[in-house]
Amino acid sequence: MVRVHAAVYQIVHKLQPEGKVGLAHHYCGFRAAQHLSPLDLWMTKIASAVFNDAIPNTLTAGTLRFLGIRKRIPAAKGTQDFFGVNYFSRKKISFSLQKPVEIFTKQSYSPDSDISPTGYIANEPDGFFQALKWAKGFKLPIIVTGNGTEDPNDSFRSRFLIEHIHKLWHAVNFNWKIQGYFHRSLIDSFEWDRGWTQHFGLWKLDTDTQERLKQPSADLFAEICRENALSSEMVARYAPEVFEKLFPN
Repeated sequence: MVRVHAAVYQIVHKLQPEGKVGLAHHYCGFRAAQHLSPLDLWMTKIASAVFNDAIPNTLTAGTLRFLGIRKRIPAAKGTQDFFGVNYFSRKKISFSLQKPVEIFTKQSYSPDSDISPTGYIANEPDGFFQALKWAKGFKLPIIVTGNGTEDPNDSFRSRFLIEHIHKLWHAVNFNWKIQGYFHRSLIDSFEWDRGWTQHFGLWKLDTDTQERLKQPSADLFAEICRENALSSEMVARYAPEVFEKLFPN
């Protein structure tokens, strides 16, 4: 994949020198389930190195380091004009001999997490800020290429979106080079092995009739884009349950 990206990077720039080429890196903020457990801490470090760091580090340095493998790929060095980052949640990591395919790691959410209706995504906006800080370390302009949550009834998405964009605002106020933000999906899409069972779209798709049904979160996102701001009035209207958290007295 790295070699293909490097080749495509050169082709695009040959055909369109002013074009901007980058990857969308899915970042997950891993934390040790037990902070006093050496095994949990060790597996957390491995999970982050494999899932988060291996590919972007290769595109920065031209050397792939992956589970003990070290391979030079000089053509890949410097083949990003921007740093694309996807973020959806963060997870706790614990060591488990029963999970060899997952590199002996068990992933879970905190019991008190604000979790989506199907239990697939936890609302962890602090992890989003962590993801942006991680991306900043690569010293490239940042574009959030995907952020959002599945939510079949649109009862969870508005506060997820509001709290994450609030963290994005914090990062921008630190003068980090964030050049864009894209919501995960405009319309529900076919989710790999999960098919149509999850709904990531601001517009819900009726798979029988193909009708697109606008949800309240679509109006919220439209207001944010139109105003280029997240106001207290928006929060009060779309997610009053987090108003005091974001705008304390």
